[in-house]
Amino acid sequence: MTPDSIPVTPVSILECRSCGAGAPVDEHFCPQCSRILGLGRHGDYFTFFGLPRKLTIAQDELERRFRDLSRRFHPDFYYNASPAERLASLERSSYLNDAYRALRTPATRIEHLLALEGLPSTTSEGESGAAKVPPALLEKVFELNEELDAIREARESGADASTLALRLQKARLPIDAKREEHERQIEVLSAQWDGQLDTASPADRRTTLDALRERLLERNYISNLLATIEREVASLGRQS
Repeated sequence: MTPDSIPVTPVSILECRSCGAGAPVDEHFCPQCSRILGLGRHGDYFTFFGLPRKLTIAQDELERRFRDLSRRFHPDFYYNASPAERLASLERSSYLNDAYRALRTPATRIEHLLALEGLPSTTSEGESGAAKVPPALLEKVFELNEELDAIREARESGADASTLALRLQKARLPIDAKREEHERQIEVLSAQWDGQLDTASPADRRTTLDALRERLLERNYISNLLATIEREVASLGRQS
């Protein structure tokens, strides 16, 4: 293959509203005139923060970058600037907050990665409750539903609220254990993705992403179970 025939990955270029020069889409300030750039079409929160597309992010590093960019984008600094710069500061400040909210927790970070990699969201309508739950969890769900029905019947019959609260607390224990198990699995898969990012084949990376998505779906299901228990606890509180 000759040098002329080597494929070149196109670089997204953003036009500076102040001087008209072109800048890479991941730049915040124009390389030519140093003015703040309009946001344009971005979409990658990792790149916006200057981070690799990895799931393990040091919280203090994310906080440091967030504070630094917040100061640099703050609209107060552009009070006397041109309309284009004032608009750009508002765009980047708003986008920065969205990016920070997405990257500061592991679950939302994974959700953003799935979107970047073209996989469906785990929070799509009709899907969060339709996770493929492992057989062991299905058994726990059946047991929990039976216990909740019994507790509701006992409550309607005037049973002591404190006794029922203890039953709910006991019923919650195996669901909490499953939640902790899934958190550990998500941590392992996240580390696996980070290790594969620059070395593994696309097929291997996709397998890891599919597994991460599956764990998140199951995590959502477990969270719904825990929310159900909390509602029952709240009902007991109102009764007492």
